[in-house]
Amino acid sequence: MPIFPLLAGLFGGLGLFLLGMRLMTTGMRNAAGNALRSLLGKWTRTPLHGLFTGCAITALVQSSSAVTVAVIGFVNAGLLSLPQSVGVIFGSNIGTTATSWIVAAVGVSVNVKALALPMVGLGALLRLTGSRTRRKYFGDALTGFGIFFLGIETLQGTFQHLEQVVDLSAYNIGGIAGVALFAAVGAILTLLMQSSSAAMALVLTAAMSGVITLESAAAATIGTNIGTTSTALLSVIGATYNAKKVAAAHILFNLGTGFVALLGIPVLLKGAAMLAVLGPDFDIATTLALFHTAFNLLGVAMFLPITNRLTAFLDRHIGREEAEMGKPKYLDDTALQAPGLAMDALFMELGRLGDMTRDICRKGLASKFRPGDFLKDRAAVETLIAAIRAYCIKLQPLELSDNAALRMPSALRVIQYYAKALNIVAEIYQQYAELDHQLPGAYAETARAFRREVRRILDAARTPCAPEFAELAKMMYGIEELYHELKEALLKAGAQGSLELDRMVALLEFYSHVRVMCEQAVKGTTYWSRLRDIELTCANADADNEYAWKHEG
Repeated sequence: MPIFPLLAGLFGGLGLFLLGMRLMTTGMRNAAGNALRSLLGKWTRTPLHGLFTGCAITALVQSSSAVTVAVIGFVNAGLLSLPQSVGVIFGSNIGTTATSWIVAAVGVSVNVKALALPMVGLGALLRLTGSRTRRKYFGDALTGFGIFFLGIETLQGTFQHLEQVVDLSAYNIGGIAGVALFAAVGAILTLLMQSSSAAMALVLTAAMSGVITLESAAAATIGTNIGTTSTALLSVIGATYNAKKVAAAHILFNLGTGFVALLGIPVLLKGAAMLAVLGPDFDIATTLALFHTAFNLLGVAMFLPITNRLTAFLDRHIGREEAEMGKPKYLDDTALQAPGLAMDALFMELGRLGDMTRDICRKGLASKFRPGDFLKDRAAVETLIAAIRAYCIKLQPLELSDNAALRMPSALRVIQYYAKALNIVAEIYQQYAELDHQLPGAYAETARAFRREVRRILDAARTPCAPEFAELAKMMYGIEELYHELKEALLKAGAQGSLELDRMVALLEFYSHVRVMCEQAVKGTTYWSRLRDIELTCANADADNEYAWKHEG
């Protein structure tokens, strides 16, 4: 058989399979809507609950990546603990074995087209008739299943002819070298396709067609699991430390499980083959599906009992510095016995939060905005915000004085203002860290003057007792004027052609974010200063900051 039809069949079949997987994943995920997050939030009370939830959801949406992203979001929001999230990650590895079972169920004896083409047709009909309903997503998923099966059939047909051109059996060398070779092949396939399910289908179809031996296919199957660690590594580049801990747990689980499975291939394969014989139709695909499931279950049996020790290890070695920075210095449960002292502690901790937030805002204006430093600082502030909110919840049921009860909403407002300022710096980091701030001629001085004034305001907001604090209202009105002056200058530069339009738009958005960031930080400091009777401690603390009241919200 000519080489070109073989290559066309190989790449075409793989393309059909990847397209089908993509449609299945996005269709099921969109059809689920917010149910994915709801299920993760409700059904992960313990690592064991998380294990079953992660397995079920991953098997449903056919994407461990989607589950992992949702888990990371919950951990960062404080809705999931690290041990709970680790349980979900363990379960998602078992859930990915569903692909093996689908391929094994189709097998080589089923008329794939008779199964796939009606799925594609019905899926397309659901998409066309339900364009404004959730039915269209189910249509996409059903179409994806059909294309997925067509891809499998194409790959099977290609592999049956491949040995006429290439003697692949020569690579089935067996022994330690053969196991290592095919484990590397599985890992590389997963790395290149960024889908362990796609790589697994390729391995299964090759084994079902007799191109590779059962032992080689088993080693490649383990390699696909190991290869998913590359996706985890890529997903946490520039991510928060909580995300890195979840990814690290995923990597340790897959590497540890893969190492043990490689050592135990003969035993695990023998056990899988014995179970497969018990079924009505023994075949290689069923054996491999059993093997794939068995070694992932073995990994869960190894890691689930040590979940707490694993998470403690990750806490000690990842993000330890920001964890210390994010610990409250003044909040103490013993102070809750005297609500007045507890309010004083809250005031002091909010002041510390303000200092940390303003420091991050200043760094956001620096010409050398280092992503690593920002992620560390942001993680610390987010941890501190979560601790302060938890303390406020403890304060609410107490018998607070009328004055303290009136000040509690302001305390919550302070947290919100600082959180908004932090989010704006995150936007600046994500979109404009690499932005070229060099402007032509006089425009550059206008931009420098704006940034200098923002820094001056952030410094003035640091201490309510400082004379400059009383001038914050005037300073904020001044920054508004500077911003509009800078905006006009940038628009003029864009109109004259001395500044590219795309860059002009990016700079306008950047300076707009900087202005709002400064405003939120000042509001937070202003309301914080009103939490205590500053008049008793400094003469300037009762300054009439009309700006914060006027721009409330």
